[in-house]
Amino acid sequence: MRVGVPKEIKVHEYRVGLTPDAAHEYVAHGHEVIVETGAGGGIGATDQAYVAAGARIVGTAAEVFAGAQMVVKVKEPQPSEWAQLREGQILFTYLHLAPDPAQAQGLMASGVTAIAYETVTDGAGGLPLLAPMSEVAGRLSIEAAGEALRRHNGGRGMLLGGVPGVVPARVVVLGGGVVGTHAARMAVGLGAEVTVIDRSLPRLRFLDELFEGRARTRFASLAAIAEEVAAADAVIGAVLVPGASAPKLVTRAMLKTMKPRAVVVDVAIDQGGCFETSRPTTHADPTYEVDGIIHYCVANMPGAVPLTSSHALNNATLPFGLALAEKGIGALADPHLRDGLNVHRGRVYNRAVAESLGIEFEAPERLMAA
Repeated sequence: MRVGVPKEIKVHEYRVGLTPDAAHEYVAHGHEVIVETGAGGGIGATDQAYVAAGARIVGTAAEVFAGAQMVVKVKEPQPSEWAQLREGQILFTYLHLAPDPAQAQGLMASGVTAIAYETVTDGAGGLPLLAPMSEVAGRLSIEAAGEALRRHNGGRGMLLGGVPGVVPARVVVLGGGVVGTHAARMAVGLGAEVTVIDRSLPRLRFLDELFEGRARTRFASLAAIAEEVAAADAVIGAVLVPGASAPKLVTRAMLKTMKPRAVVVDVAIDQGGCFETSRPTTHADPTYEVDGIIHYCVANMPGAVPLTSSHALNNATLPFGLALAEKGIGALADPHLRDGLNVHRGRVYNRAVAESLGIEFEAPERLMAA
């Protein structure tokens, strides 16, 4: 199969769909790889590195989209990109369609087969292609909170870990999954006072044992969320409903109870955000203020550390991508990869996405039966 890698064009997105090492793996398995010139620049991967890996460099994204049977990206296609997709072509990337009806309609109109990293599953019920970026985003969320808390950035002027004789910041993490766990680890490591809120008692027990008393855990009742948010200096939104829009756990009324110049970091913004007042921002302009509260809602946080992120992502996506390159949509016989199918020939095949968008859902099993 001919596999294409365009340069990412989202604002301040420096990751790349295939690293030179990953491209070499595709070539070693008998596939052709075409890469847009400069696609690896954000991670220091030169065109020559891709050529040495066996890939072919082309001058424009248009050549990649026109020539590739499968397009491998990082972020969701932008309007100029989805217009170049076509029926019979496979798109393998993050999509986050639930809060983005325009993209969903664009992909449906193109006829492309779009497989989303974030809904591919594994045998343990996890999300193996989302997990690496969730790890990165969770850790970055605490760095972002610490930066936003600085007075010159509009924050309260607090050091997350405090110093001897001065209390540390109170950090509340909404969600105890991969993002929340890594956020809590970073915050605890810096010396902050940390509370993790989740609705799964088994997960809370796991976190309680993991942190050995260095972080508190609370069950996610409305009262508990309201109480903790009001007392927090920084709140990390780390909730996830696979494929669906994130629930709005923090209302604007709750926001009004927070300390002036406190910070919220919405890692769930790719799925619409879990704060009522959230809207997507970029690395170029990452924060804004609502009711005296600083909001950080960058929709591609791991793009800030593309070298780490690209390699971590490729480590996870490679076996699935190779299966698609080898078998085409026949690879969807694997039920875990099939869970990643979001759009095919104008129809939506992911139930959570379809329900979020109010679009008719097609069972992916029917596709395989056909």
